[in-house]
Amino acid sequence: MDKNKVKKFRCATLDFNEAKEVSVESAFVRSLPGFSIVGMANQSIQESRDRIKSALSSLDFKFPPQKITISLSPSDLKKEGSHFDLGIALLIYFQKERLIFDEYFIFGELGLDGSVRETTLIFPIILSLASKKKNLKLIVPNAIKDKILQIPNLNVFGVDTLQEAIGFLSLEPKQFCTHSSLQIAQEICIKDQKYFYEKDFELDFIDVLAQTRLKRVLVVAAAGMHNILLEGSPGCGKSMSIKRLRYILPPMSVDEILQSNAYSCMSGVDEQLSAKRAFRSPHHTSSKPSIFGGGSLKAIAGECALAHNGVLFFDEFPHFSKTVLESLREPLEDNQVLISRVNSKVKYETKFLFAAAQNPCPCGNLLSKTKECRCSDLEIAKYKTRISEPIMDRIDIYFQMDEAQENTQDNISSAVMFEQVLQAFVMQKERNQKELNANLSEVDMQKYCEMDKQATDILQKAIARFGLSYRSVAKIQKLSRTIADIDKSCIIQKTHILEALSYRQR
Repeated sequence: MDKNKVKKFRCATLDFNEAKEVSVESAFVRSLPGFSIVGMANQSIQESRDRIKSALSSLDFKFPPQKITISLSPSDLKKEGSHFDLGIALLIYFQKERLIFDEYFIFGELGLDGSVRETTLIFPIILSLASKKKNLKLIVPNAIKDKILQIPNLNVFGVDTLQEAIGFLSLEPKQFCTHSSLQIAQEICIKDQKYFYEKDFELDFIDVLAQTRLKRVLVVAAAGMHNILLEGSPGCGKSMSIKRLRYILPPMSVDEILQSNAYSCMSGVDEQLSAKRAFRSPHHTSSKPSIFGGGSLKAIAGECALAHNGVLFFDEFPHFSKTVLESLREPLEDNQVLISRVNSKVKYETKFLFAAAQNPCPCGNLLSKTKECRCSDLEIAKYKTRISEPIMDRIDIYFQMDEAQENTQDNISSAVMFEQVLQAFVMQKERNQKELNANLSEVDMQKYCEMDKQATDILQKAIARFGLSYRSVAKIQKLSRTIADIDKSCIIQKTHILEALSYRQR
């Protein structure tokens, strides 16, 4: 067979949590007329043969009396989705032409009349591809073109019909639409690296009254992405405050935005590209697979993966099942979840800020100044021990909230708090930190967590007095580094260590 008769283009398919590139080739051979697609294509791809035949017939295209073979490689990768239609139709149409378009990624489902339609898989696939490759050349349905153009460094051409795609490939030179930067958010440039954020405080901390100390704590948690547990009486503002936390979190890089939005789209959520960090708040009755991911046939992402680069909030913390609580150890420590099945192993990134809220006792009135606690000592002890020491050791900040007071004015807004977070973020990035303070490695800690003599002495006394574990000491150092950043201090001082120690559970 003449090699010149083999044409190909590029497409992609979702393989669990990431897009894998697929090379699509066609060949016409002398044989009984036929049309076959090989390469582990699922039913939606096999059905494309009838859609393609009808779409090409609408252009008065006559199929040659030969056997048409379409190969999707690599052949050991399962492919799914009707977005292969447009590219396959173009391969068949241009089979006799000296036209080479193997540099293009082509996506689109064909209607029987030759119209090109979007599918739910196209956007998450392109998001995932864009996080790994730059300056992709894409031919996509016009209906999704504007959405895709939000992604930087892509060359995009949108088509409404198969005829338009044919006309575009026949033109020289090609006229693509492209944007070099994200068009959806404000940006800040630090050391030639751009980071993006949105100053849209849909839920504002100005609504949280009489909790000035709490707002300081939440600024510290947000600035370094530190895990936090709030304890307080019902109605004091625990959930209300944590729901506002996502709006003051640090900016994200382009890769972080693409990865987070790809995870969100894979879960079936059809949203516009956003620089706003994720916020997930599963109910305490949620099952283990729904939290950590799973499935018998396909390892679907759970709440931990969907919260990647954002906030995972557990309200009524002790009421989650023991299995779920203990399974939190891996994502909190290693920032990943590994789902193992007989046929596959899938790893999801889980680098999130873990926030939790709980009452001080089953009835909630233990800390109340106006209500009487109805719980026995045994009930309180049982309630407290549902959260094990290893889990508490992975929480950076424990804060006991005061009851809200009437007519108390507090003018600290989300905008003010975000400016403090942004200042600390800039200090971290100007030190050339790749990770925010909560996720510093041991090597990075030695490099960036420099303490003066007084701070070192206090930390050593705290280790001896409270019997702190190695993990606890590391978390205190990272937390004090964040507090120092907020206070614009290059070196961790005595006051920073003392404040970090005050956030440990007593």
